[in-house]
Order: sequence, then structure tokens, then C-alpha cells
Amino acid sequence: MTTMGRREFLLSVAGLAAAQVVGARVAGAQGSANTMDGPMSPDAYHPVSLPPKAGATAQLTDAQRDDLEHRLKCQCGTCMLDVYTCRTTDFTCPVSPSMHVDVMGLVGGGYDVQEILAAFRSVYGERVLMAPVKEGFNWVGYAAPFAALGTGGVVAYSLIKHWSHPARAAQIAEDTVHATPDELKRLQDAMRDDE
Repeated sequence: MTTMGRREFLLSVAGLAAAQVVGARVAGAQGSANTMDGPMSPDAYHPVSLPPKAGATAQLTDAQRDDLEHRLKCQCGTCMLDVYTCRTTDFTCPVSPSMHVDVMGLVGGGYDVQEILAAFRSVYGERVLMAPVKEGFNWVGYAAPFAALGTGGVVAYSLIKHWSHPARAAQIAEDTVHATPDELKRLQDAMRDDE
């Protein structure tokens, strides 16, 4: 059995650490087409364009355009971010910058927010929106939580009122406590004495 000195041990640890770093960089270079947690769908991006309006001028400020991009979901298939957040944080995603270019083209073409959202919906469907449009059956999704909360409140109130009614409390006591009327009277008297 050979013994390893302190110097040899430190050199071997440094060599292993260097191998780990090189391996991680090689894996990162090979996976540079990936973003977030998996490979991007090859057909994720579809161009969205409309012909410019006659005498078109941009109707949106940069802040309004950015707000609009917060309402559009990146279609790369690996993240659940809006276009603005994805293009400003994930610099490996080719989809959100392309969608941004489409938004810029539509803004430059004189289109307003609703027209741009409608153009993206016509290409990608409703999945391109961060929140569903408040129309048709989608209203159920907006109203259901409030309806459930209201119903739960009414049910809880009526149950508490029902259980706290004196006649019901006496009935529950008789159903759950197997005692004679004389024993119950003595218990009530004892409880009164404790007050």
C-alpha cells in the first residue's frame, strides 16, 4: 500500500476539480440550443405580420409596448414566461426576440394593443395569451373561484348557525352522550356552580 503525501493529494483534488469544470463547459456548449429545462420546439415560432395601415404611425409608447409583451406568452415550449421577461432574461431563447420583432413591426404599422393581440391569437391561438380573454366560456374561469368562495361562506354560516341553535345542541348532546336525564341535570347543575 502506497501512501499519498499532502502535495500529491492536493494536486489530485485540483485535477478532479479542473476536469469537472471542463466537463461542465463542454456540456453547456453542446446544450446551448436548450433553454431553461429542455430543448426548444423547432416549430415554436410563427411569424405574425399585417400590412401597415395607410399613413401608419406608432400608436404605442415603449412602455405600452412592453406592457403588451407582458400579456403575450413566449412560445418556445420550455418556459412559462411572457415575451418581455423571456427576451430580457433568457438570452439563449430565439423565440421571444423574434416575437418582439413581430410586435415592433405591428406597432410600427399603426396597430393598437387589441389589434396586435388579435393578430397573435390568429396565428398561435389563445395559448399565446398569459391570461384567457374574458369572453364566452372563459368567464367561468374568472367567476368560479368567487362563486365557490361565496357558496362555501354560505354553507359554513348555515352549518354554524344550525349547530349553535340551543335545541340542536341539546339534540346532539342526547345523541352523543348516553346519560339519563337525571345525570344530565346533575351535569348542568355542576356546570352552573362552576360559573
